[in-house]
Amino acid sequence: MKRARVAIVTLSLLVALAPLAGAQATKATFTPSAVKQPLVRKSAETITAAELKDYLSFVASDEMEGRNTPSRGLDTTAKFIATMLSRWGVRPAGDEGSYFQKIVLKMDKVLPSGTEAELGGKKFAYGKDFLCFPPAPAGSLSGPMVFAGDGWFIKAKNVDAYGGIDPKGKIVIITQGGPPAGLSQEEAMKILRGGKRGEDWIDPNAYAQKKGAIGIIVLPPLLTQANPDAMERLRKTAEEGTWQPEKLSPAQPQLPTLVALVPLAQAIFMKEKTDARAIMMSFPSGTPVKPFELSADKKITFTVKTTSETRASQNVVGVIEGSDPVLKSEYVALGAHYDHTGTATNAPPGTDTVFNGADDDGTGTVALLAIAESLSKAPRRPRRSAIFVWHMGEEHGLWGSRYFTTFPTVPIDKIVAQLNIDMIGRSKAEGDTNPRDKDLSGPNEVYVIGSKMMSTELGELSEAVNNQYLKLSFNYKYDDPKDPERFFYRSDHIEYARKNIPIIFYFTGVHADYHQLSDEVSRIDFPKFEKVTRTIYMTLWEIAELRTRPKVDRELPPEAKEERF
Repeated sequence: MKRARVAIVTLSLLVALAPLAGAQATKATFTPSAVKQPLVRKSAETITAAELKDYLSFVASDEMEGRNTPSRGLDTTAKFIATMLSRWGVRPAGDEGSYFQKIVLKMDKVLPSGTEAELGGKKFAYGKDFLCFPPAPAGSLSGPMVFAGDGWFIKAKNVDAYGGIDPKGKIVIITQGGPPAGLSQEEAMKILRGGKRGEDWIDPNAYAQKKGAIGIIVLPPLLTQANPDAMERLRKTAEEGTWQPEKLSPAQPQLPTLVALVPLAQAIFMKEKTDARAIMMSFPSGTPVKPFELSADKKITFTVKTTSETRASQNVVGVIEGSDPVLKSEYVALGAHYDHTGTATNAPPGTDTVFNGADDDGTGTVALLAIAESLSKAPRRPRRSAIFVWHMGEEHGLWGSRYFTTFPTVPIDKIVAQLNIDMIGRSKAEGDTNPRDKDLSGPNEVYVIGSKMMSTELGELSEAVNNQYLKLSFNYKYDDPKDPERFFYRSDHIEYARKNIPIIFYFTGVHADYHQLSDEVSRIDFPKFEKVTRTIYMTLWEIAELRTRPKVDRELPPEAKEERF
């Protein structure tokens, strides 16, 4: 599952996870049919804990190298999935008769040669005096400057970086690091999670754009600049760049951005009301310096040159055709992301370096495999077709699901529902007092998110299947677009929901091993994993057998339609 993130110009402010618990149940009125059929129940029983463990032991092995996007391990996993689908007779539904929907990734890198800054007739050198980070656009920029503090707008706290200055047509200088001035980390996270982006709060990059700024200069803390390891990481980020899907525009475009190190910062604030040292000593702790406009005749010019490279990645897509001559043209979509976060680059020699991602989202990846296998071998097929999509790049910003719903390989309006599986393999053990395991679901419990947000009928169907089958405890704590943890926004289903496709998201909770090296196969509760996967399989059957598609009778809130972390 993708971590929640809020963009702060070039560096991210990570959203920490907070405890949540609780469950509720409602009485279902839908009458299931498929779940009562012996042949269908028998095909569900071919999904076993042993099978899931076999598949997961491959997908989450060290040899897959953490399945980063892009990587050799991710490509190997894709080929493994495609090979299994081919063996079971699942029809390819990617590009050009293959199982792969190709996604070209592009990386822009800063070219130190030709990237320069000039102020007051003096030239400053890239790497020594300043840095620059893609995806800020290449080109030249010149203009006067204003200092805007940390650059934030926080309505509830009357924080407004531009309350007394006008940045229109100018380059804004902002500090970087920590929460907005005057707020604790906890207060900031509460506002960012609970408020509406663009109305209750605006991050520095977006606020500068809204106010008409033409560029940004970021001031890193002096402590960061004095730390050789921290500076090496900054330079590495600048020089290596970051991958982005070539055909997808960034969720939030970036203004041309320069990172001023001490030599350039001193020149910028020379003979101004406050010098560079005082400003850079004022954050992330200390008394903030109030925003002010720099001398009107002082202009900075900087030129950024970049080079690009591309690399191919892929979603994996397969279809099992339905049995009804008419309804087989409609699809029930099942999805999981098969990527994770790769390897640790700074781990001590001889220690574990692979983020195996067994639960996140190895469990969803192999649950889809097991469901596809059982459905392909079932004595009969349901009326509608089933489309299975293994999404790439979820951890980097829902790339695969956003790409598939933007460039679908089947008509998007023919997808009647989407079932998303992300982290369904863990349980809270008896006696576990680790606070980071507080939100894990119990051995017979699963969080069900979104089933009631868009379609009353889909929510009733989901409950009826469960009540007539394995009777898991459905926990609806996170079934709310205003959930402080924002889980409804943090996995691939949200991209389908934005296309008005009703969704159900299955999730067993965050834990101490989330995004850690310790998220390994040995920690999975396979009996529970089996029950949740079988329940999803039965839910697929019920949706696929409906005479009419689930009715969407509830609208997503406006922020759900637009927001992307």
